[in-house]
Amino acid sequence: MNISAVSSNGTDALDQGFYLIAFNTIGNKNYIFMSLVLIYLITLLCNLIVLKVFIMNSSLQIPKFLAVCNLAVVDISINSVIIPQMVPVFVLNLNHISFEACFSQMFFMHFFGDLESFSLALLAYDRLIAICFPLRYPYINTNLRMGLIIAGLWFLVFLLELFPVTLASNLPYCKSRVVHSSCCEHGPVFVLACTDISFNKRLATAKSLVVLLCPLTFIILSYIVVVFAVLRIASTAQRWKAFNTCLTHMVLVLIYYVPIILAYILGGLKLVQATDLYTAILTVSVTLPPMLNPIIYSLKTEELRGKVFTFIKPQKVKHDLQKQEKYFR
Repeated sequence: MNISAVSSNGTDALDQGFYLIAFNTIGNKNYIFMSLVLIYLITLLCNLIVLKVFIMNSSLQIPKFLAVCNLAVVDISINSVIIPQMVPVFVLNLNHISFEACFSQMFFMHFFGDLESFSLALLAYDRLIAICFPLRYPYINTNLRMGLIIAGLWFLVFLLELFPVTLASNLPYCKSRVVHSSCCEHGPVFVLACTDISFNKRLATAKSLVVLLCPLTFIILSYIVVVFAVLRIASTAQRWKAFNTCLTHMVLVLIYYVPIILAYILGGLKLVQATDLYTAILTVSVTLPPMLNPIIYSLKTEELRGKVFTFIKPQKVKHDLQKQEKYFR
């Protein structure tokens, strides 16, 4: 399979669009692309199973799993925006992308990417209420309230992304149109503008800090409160049960934040000089958590794990139940 992109300097003023160039200097780039395709297929399969199980089981239609389904939708969306568009670029050698398509992808890629961070904070909020206010949880955290919070987060992230992307789309691009990235990321695109972009840089930095550090700070503070609340529980068994309910979410947080923070550190400190290698690291860092989230949550959450296994192997479960019925007769 040949996935090399057609090169172009993209300097033609009449050329309405950009050229995506990535992975050209990396050996075995076919494996990178095939890995991303595998990540995408597993992301779709696992998250769709979680959504299907949620819809089919009324016992799971509670605020906690409403937040989980929101994360599943975001996971599917972020990888659907990033990976499928790589097929024409790296398989069919069609690396040209129009202005409209580029900035549309830019908006939705950053929109769902940032929404992932807020969705993890939403799960932390749910655990905070469940552990600190267990008796009042059904009254504080209703399905309606959780739905309103989710809608509010989507609207907030929409506003956060609208201005930077609109500002970037209105810049004059009269220099090179070659975007050294696998997709239309905000940073690699606006740096090609032939005008002062200092405000765009400050805005991009501020927005990144907000969407990463604000949810992360909330998550850390919520777990500090949770730890103090759990330590006041007299029973050791109840303490462990409370900590165990938070363990899955903490794993999801680490899977999302650690690779992205490391990728930004590598880029900011120029520890990775090769642009293609850094692009590959950043792409995998962004696309891997949406694949792992449903797998980890399904395996670590008892209620969801049982329903998922029943969905995957309905005939086997039915056969086992029939054997148990015969045994107890």
